[in-house]
Amino acid sequence: MTTTDTALRHGERVAVARLHALLELLPTALDHRMAAAGLTAFEYTLLEALWEADGHRMRLSALAARTNATLPRLSRVVTSLEKKGLATRTPCAEDGRAFNAELTDRGMATFHDTRPLHADAVREMILDDLSDDEVDQLAGLALKILGRLDPDRRLDITACLADPAPAAECPADPMPACPADPREG
Repeated sequence: MTTTDTALRHGERVAVARLHALLELLPTALDHRMAAAGLTAFEYTLLEALWEADGHRMRLSALAARTNATLPRLSRVVTSLEKKGLATRTPCAEDGRAFNAELTDRGMATFHDTRPLHADAVREMILDDLSDDEVDQLAGLALKILGRLDPDRRLDITACLADPAPAAECPADPMPACPADPREG
């Protein structure tokens, strides 16, 4: 097989380049929009994960897996949330070596207040120009790619109750929010 036999076709290069550009630009664009609420997009993601969790509390290792963060990054961001009074870090009752992150009342209020800002940003940047079928295609394509990048299925939490292929159960993680989730109200 020659190099040209294994090189990406033009269409493949374009698709990968566009995906790469999206992955580079989207976090910064979301950070910029969430700055109006004094949060980064990742801080919002952590607030959302904690809000969805049973008792608004998660073990740091489960929270890291849920958000695809390294433990050092997660620890830094949880420290930032603690300084803002949005979360606390407490020893895990079941395992004295582990710690939990838990939303404070202020954190729950902040999450509730910033949900519309986040939703508006996501709709404006991603969803508004897509039909319902295109949103479904986007979700399906993303799930297919995630399946290759995440063979251990740590991010299966990205499936939701309305998905035809639900996520594998993980007792350490809560069910994600989605349109069919009764907790959304």
